[in-house]
Amino acid sequence: MQQLYFHPTWDRQISAQDRAFIEQLFTETYKDVDDFIMSPTIRVALNHKKELLVTVLVHNFTHHSAKFHNRSVFIQCDGYEEEQTFTIPDLVIAPFTSMPWTFIFKPDPAHESLPLETLTVEID
Repeated sequence: MQQLYFHPTWDRQISAQDRAFIEQLFTETYKDVDDFIMSPTIRVALNHKKELLVTVLVHNFTHHSAKFHNRSVFIQCDGYEEEQTFTIPDLVIAPFTSMPWTFIFKPDPAHESLPLETLTVEID
């Protein structure tokens, strides 16, 4: 059975409102599927460095841990597409576990004109 897990850093810092939102998203997007990683978007924003912060709920519906070593994350928004490769040693998602995470994309002037509320994410 799929379980929701918060990384210890998240668990200490997340607001009650954000936790409730993520728990609701988990309930709404949980699927009883096999061998699939799904990543519904929680929030997207630009920070002061013009980096794109993409927070998603990573559902690992597979039988093995999802490790983020040279793993591709794709974003799409209004005809714009981008791929970045991430190596994040702290991000290992156990089988049949869902976990929120924020991916930080390098600055790109195109990010500033995107309708961020329509951005979608795919993890390879």
